[in-house]
Amino acid sequence: MRRLTGRGLRPELVAAGLGIALALPALALPAGQTGVATETTLNTELRDQNGLTQATLSISVAGKDGLPAAGAVVIEDRGEPVAGVALDADGHATAALSLNPGDHQLTAAYAGDATHEASVSRSAAVSAATGGTPDFSISVAPGSLSLQQGQSGTIAVSITPVNGASLTAPMFVSLSCAGLPDQSTCTFTPTNLQVLPNATAAVNSSMVIATVAGSNTRLSAPQMGRSNAATWCLLLPGALGLAGLAFGARRKAWLSRLSLLGLLALITVLGTVGCSPLYDYRNHGPPHNLPTPAGSYTLHVTAQSSNGVTAVAHTTSLALTVTQ
Repeated sequence: MRRLTGRGLRPELVAAGLGIALALPALALPAGQTGVATETTLNTELRDQNGLTQATLSISVAGKDGLPAAGAVVIEDRGEPVAGVALDADGHATAALSLNPGDHQLTAAYAGDATHEASVSRSAAVSAATGGTPDFSISVAPGSLSLQQGQSGTIAVSITPVNGASLTAPMFVSLSCAGLPDQSTCTFTPTNLQVLPNATAAVNSSMVIATVAGSNTRLSAPQMGRSNAATWCLLLPGALGLAGLAFGARRKAWLSRLSLLGLLALITVLGTVGCSPLYDYRNHGPPHNLPTPAGSYTLHVTAQSSNGVTAVAHTTSLALTVTQ
């Protein structure tokens, strides 16, 4: 029986064997395991604010490789998203929640990034106190949103009445947002919500976040004839200046000075108006669009209500990721 050696093997068989060997480690990995495992921790701190329980959540996401994780973390209450935050450079984040009276089970769910896997913290059981003052809580769903430059997305903002039976008249709540990156906007439909007396169900608003894609094309504005504004704003004041010098040379000294001052003022006005950025914008259009900067951001959504004497405001957070 002949012994097989490397010299006697066919090249295609060797290549096939190497391919199988290289594929075996990949086949041995569990499904969905594409990065470094992570551990998400959640700590809660409760305090009372006008009879409504406020929870401050401290979140940390650490990779098994020792490197800080990046990306978004969604806060869930019994599996339902209520808020979201973006991790900082150290893999930490802080979120604030207004909790309805009763028991809650809070968890922090990390979405993962290019090198780290997703993970969920242990559940934190908290109990919110019950007061008698009319109030409300705010939540958002989903708690995180990822958009490419130029895209827009919708978030549902919910206002849940607290002690609605104590209301003697409708309560109006206005919505606003802060923390948006440059070249982005947020709009609410509707911006003002109404909470009726004895109401227990949440009222909702749609929050649309829009980003901007970069463009190297300068938008053009309608031109008036074929005149060149830049040329006229230089030639016209210069021609008037020469005419003024010629006029002043043949007049008395005081009249010459007065004429020159008047012409100087006219030349200044014409030069300022003709060559100003506003003139250029109106006649040549705006410059190319700047894109929304890529990155992870924590947006703050605030709901505020006032009875004419005192104002009540509650804020929640939302994680926004912008990609190129």
